[in-house]
Amino acid sequence: MIDYRDAVVEDGPLLGGIARATFIETFGKLYKLPDLECFLEQGSDAAYAAELADPNIAVRFACVGAVPIGFCKVSGLKLPATDPAPGAMELRQLYVFGPWQGLGIADVLTRWALDRARARGAPEIWLSVFTHNPRARRFYARHGFAEIAPYHFMVGDQADEDILCRAIL
Repeated sequence: MIDYRDAVVEDGPLLGGIARATFIETFGKLYKLPDLECFLEQGSDAAYAAELADPNIAVRFACVGAVPIGFCKVSGLKLPATDPAPGAMELRQLYVFGPWQGLGIADVLTRWALDRARARGAPEIWLSVFTHNPRARRFYARHGFAEIAPYHFMVGDQADEDILCRAIL
């Protein structure tokens, strides 16, 4: 059984650990080690704790028992969106460990993110998705996200081709 809970400031190390581990699991093979290490260092436990202390950032965990197996983060818009509406928000991270993918957990977390953005009065929500991740692109399209423009996502010195996507709320 999957349980869901909101993260609190004290979850900084927990969020940092799952964020790094799921990124490595999902994308780690795409990078040279120095680029990956540089990127992961930016996501320190302290950095994640600071984010959790920010009232403009919300994180929801999916858990098996007390163990998080996925998470979703929403915040004010930071992406270089094309002509964003005032008050737009961003779905900044959505990750579920491989063994639990395909069970609807990402759907629950995405609905939470969209509901959270609506509750804050956001007229739209943005995200970026890796161009070469067709499964994620199809997933976000099912949730109402339209692909808008290319975007370079930096991992160390490597620029990945992402796509900025927007859902009207």
